[in-house]
Amino acid sequence: MNVYRLNRSLLVYGTLGAVSLAGSLAYAQDEKKAESEAQSIAGKTEKALPKFEDGEAQVVEAFKENWIQHDLWVETEFDSDGDGKVDRMHVSVTRPQQTDTEGLKVPVVYESSPYYSGTGSNDPRFMWSPKQELGAPPPEHDVAPDIKQQARRTVLSKGLLEQWVPRGFAVVHSSSPGTGLSQGCPTIGGDNESLAPKAVIDWLNGRAKGFTSVDGNEEVKASWCTGKVGMTGTSYNGTLCLAAATTGVDGLEAIIPVAPNTSYYHYYRSYGLVRHPGGYMGEDIDVLYDFVNSGYADRREYCNTEVRDKTLIANLDRKSGNYNEFWKGRDYIHKLEPVKAAVLMAHAFNDWNVMPEHSIRIYDALKAKGVPTQLFMHQGGHGGPPPLKQMNRWFTRYLYDIENGVEKDPQSWIVREAANRREPTPYDAYPHPDSEPVMLRPQGKGFALGELVKNGTESSNKQSEWTIIDNFAFDAPTLSKVEWSNHRLLFATPKLKQPLHLSGTPSIKIRIKCNRPTANISAWLVSLPWTDSKSINDDIINRGWADPQNHKSVLVDEPLKAGEWREMEFELQPDDQIIGAGEQLGLMIFSSDRDFTLWPEPGTEITFDLKMTALTLPIVGGEKSFSSAVE
Repeated sequence: MNVYRLNRSLLVYGTLGAVSLAGSLAYAQDEKKAESEAQSIAGKTEKALPKFEDGEAQVVEAFKENWIQHDLWVETEFDSDGDGKVDRMHVSVTRPQQTDTEGLKVPVVYESSPYYSGTGSNDPRFMWSPKQELGAPPPEHDVAPDIKQQARRTVLSKGLLEQWVPRGFAVVHSSSPGTGLSQGCPTIGGDNESLAPKAVIDWLNGRAKGFTSVDGNEEVKASWCTGKVGMTGTSYNGTLCLAAATTGVDGLEAIIPVAPNTSYYHYYRSYGLVRHPGGYMGEDIDVLYDFVNSGYADRREYCNTEVRDKTLIANLDRKSGNYNEFWKGRDYIHKLEPVKAAVLMAHAFNDWNVMPEHSIRIYDALKAKGVPTQLFMHQGGHGGPPPLKQMNRWFTRYLYDIENGVEKDPQSWIVREAANRREPTPYDAYPHPDSEPVMLRPQGKGFALGELVKNGTESSNKQSEWTIIDNFAFDAPTLSKVEWSNHRLLFATPKLKQPLHLSGTPSIKIRIKCNRPTANISAWLVSLPWTDSKSINDDIINRGWADPQNHKSVLVDEPLKAGEWREMEFELQPDDQIIGAGEQLGLMIFSSDRDFTLWPEPGTEITFDLKMTALTLPIVGGEKSFSSAVE
């Protein structure tokens, strides 16, 4: 076993064979350090202990250097790569030296990831082509080349070290199954991706075995750990926090998932529609598998055949886009019953990769279940953890049992527009307690710029039926800027006289008929006039997509019949945003979204009945606030 002592940039290490970890002291060559340790043993100096002020763990000078770092393999309870042996996960540990020299026991901040040992290609050749007719089998794509396995050892990631080790925590990282030096197969949301971090937490609590090598028998124990573990991570790493919590494993006391994907269906589909994550046109669950499949070469063929081909590709269903048992098994909303870890969810309202619904749906469900829960949301894009102070209070309370009153803190923290992300505004709840639904109706000449008015306002135009022609060649920003287009309908409020605060999830109700049995439906809320601002939230307020074939259920298609009206209601993304005075709030309805949906052959004609079309917005202050802003 290799034991490393890290003194800032200086790495001094010794190779220990059968010698125990504690015996590594014999290799210390720093005379001043050896003298200090001798004095400590003699009781001449005080032992270094964690310190807490104002409910937060403080940096302790003695914990800032000479860290102990080592790696190991933790035995799991599953065999996902079919070799007849349970899989072992590669784990790295960084902890204060006092866990050896002074018998200090510390809790753990833990992050697991499929990304630590390299990833594959984002070349469009290895993704699905968006040029696919709706309801037709998808054209096949090329298979991505194998990822060269990286033999990264001892320190899988430097993330979290500087924040937490000096504050008296150990930091643990692990590669998820089938990545890096962890055995098994990536399953992209399969059970082994929940059970792998569970095994690491079991090892930290003495319930699972750890070994110095992937196939050896020399054990490593976590005698330095208190048994209390907190997890955090962003995106896929955040997903694995929630995955571990759904096992109900003892010792996992708190998690802080940042922008987690909580449902692979919601990541790759929307109301029965094939929809790609923002910035990754053509990605689907099998593409993500190839992107992270960096594990042992001798098990790749088995994993590719049994997982990618027979499980993922066989069940992902790009033909209909419907929800099925395969997608249900990768939707964590159905696995929350065992969760007992305190959960601080973090996300962005303008994350168009992993969209905000992923965190809001879990936050709502856990809050209803009675799990200690808080929500941090900001106005940026993908990623962005809560302020360190908020994370510190969370982990200090649940990992060190310091009664800092975090349970009584406001439940919702929203970073307001143009504010520093470290300075969120607290609210009693999300959505805002004073938010009320306000129904708006589109009317007027939607090919130009129609009106968006409060329900009950007398129509200014007798024409209520408008027919658009689908054409994916025009992207949404272009459609929102042109003065006239029959490829979309656009309606807007008057310029706001005062700010309008949206808080909650908007929804739209439509009534359509179509000349083809299938069609994409896309709806955007935009700020007008469109400015082409580089800021992610200056022009785009919200988005939503749906397949009108799934007007009753995401489980079953009901093809459209020529000339027959079809009604459907669907939600856009959760939001909390203040639309500034002088802006116009616009609703744009169109068909294929070049940046998110499939691209069927142009020409589908979709007729909207405006009398039966309505947008419902969650507005703080309700109708009174809306009327004050526009009248």
